[in-house]
Amino acid sequence: MKKLFITAAIATLFSASVFADGSKKAATTVNVSTSVTTQFNANFVDAKNVTWTVDRNFQKADFIMNGVKGTAFYNLQGEFVALTENVDVTAIPAKTRQEIAEKYKGYNVNDVFVVQNNTDLNPDADETAYFVDLKNGSKEVLVKITPELHAELFKTIK
Repeated sequence: MKKLFITAAIATLFSASVFADGSKKAATTVNVSTSVTTQFNANFVDAKNVTWTVDRNFQKADFIMNGVKGTAFYNLQGEFVALTENVDVTAIPAKTRQEIAEKYKGYNVNDVFVVQNNTDLNPDADETAYFVDLKNGSKEVLVKITPELHAELFKTIK
């Protein structure tokens, strides 16, 4: 259950994230623990446009590194939980993309991202999980790619 909650929370938060473009590294550290910002700066040295948010579950850094949008999640105790990164749709195997096209006719790929979980902290979590955000007019769904490379509805967003 904890695995599902953490994965669901991260996937949902990521799918709702908005990123800014630019090249200057700037971090707003209001309400972010010093240990987390120190850890982040050591692990993501080349991160640009760092924007921090804190909610009841996570301290989250949205950033761009080497041209790739990413989000690092830390729990409120300052432990690294997961990293999400935008990826190209071609990161999903062709057979799985075909399955998505058949199951979700009329939907367009809005975003594809990978979640890399800290399995030392969350041993029940998948180490790596891929998600596809699909839109069809006012409808939006989040699809998870299973370890068997099948597409399954993860969450209806709208």
